[in-house]
Amino acid sequence: MGIQKVKGIDMATRHKSKKKRWIIAGSLVIIFAIGAFVVARSNNASSSGEPPSVKVVRGTIQEKALAVGTIEPENEISIKSRVSGVVRKLYADVGAYVHAGDPLLEVKPDPTPVELADAKRQLELTQVDFDNMKKERDRQALLHKRSLISDQDFDNSQKLYMESELRVKIAREKLELMQSGKVTIDNTKIESIIYAPIDGYILTRSVEVGDPVTPLTSYQEGTVLMKMANMSSLVFKGTVDEIDVGKLHEGMPAEIRIGALPGDTISGKLSKIWLEAEKKENASVFPIEISISNVKKITLRAGYSANADVIVQKKTNILYVPERVVIFRNDSSFVKVALGNTKSEERAIRTGLGDAINIEVVSGLREGDKVLEKPVVRIN
Repeated sequence: MGIQKVKGIDMATRHKSKKKRWIIAGSLVIIFAIGAFVVARSNNASSSGEPPSVKVVRGTIQEKALAVGTIEPENEISIKSRVSGVVRKLYADVGAYVHAGDPLLEVKPDPTPVELADAKRQLELTQVDFDNMKKERDRQALLHKRSLISDQDFDNSQKLYMESELRVKIAREKLELMQSGKVTIDNTKIESIIYAPIDGYILTRSVEVGDPVTPLTSYQEGTVLMKMANMSSLVFKGTVDEIDVGKLHEGMPAEIRIGALPGDTISGKLSKIWLEAEKKENASVFPIEISISNVKKITLRAGYSANADVIVQKKTNILYVPERVVIFRNDSSFVKVALGNTKSEERAIRTGLGDAINIEVVSGLREGDKVLEKPVVRIN
């Protein structure tokens, strides 16, 4: 038993030792391969004899201000009811296109028992007053016919009678509207059906059949039943950093990129800049609005997240180099120009417009000049 145990331990030790040698051998192969790649690369660089450089080229540079926001309708309307009750019927749903005057939904009045009883009693009271005023009018008419009262007294009795008759009509129409939700007044049909105020699409619907509705009054906002908008007139609404807002003015062109539509760019113009900043994540930003002028064949939806580049300044057909090769020293700009395979000189240049990647060369260089890259700083 002791001998078998020792042999087992010895076999395990040999297996681990063999596995370790394979790992070491594999590591050495990888190290040698990397070393060979580095040597080959250094040999190729030394054989060319030219340090890394870039050419002075001609092209376009744009200075942009970034805005982050969403695509929204220019005018979005909230549909509300002036009648309290519950939703009885829906005539249109989300995504539907409706014309002004088309029915959207119907609100069935839902008075409380107290309100309904009060309306009935008010009708009864006004009817009693009307009956009394009718008798008084007939009596006054008889007295006037016998010349026992003046014309003015008779006219006053006629006026009171007509006012009483009108109050009865009002009380009856109020009760009818409360019970059925429909009434006709002087050939004008009044009902609790809500109609579309504009041509457009229904964006959202906040109620279902049977949901209670709070009316819009002078002291309460009322329930938002639907939201609709004309999607042919869209805008970008977003914010820009306070560092950039001083460069902006209305009318500047803009390019809008939508996250859900990669590769598509929409053009527009800056139409509004807010005068007051907002605080977002401890930073001051200013809201802006960009009117969209050309959507091509792109289908836009309200709420799309988007980024907009407002073109602050644009120069075409100018010389430029990457900004990384420029040495800035004592308010001056310098570059190292290659004069051959091994020679170079530092040359002062005058720079212009930059976009954080490339920078304009106003003077000091010509198209095609080779500018050396800055040496890589190695950290030991």
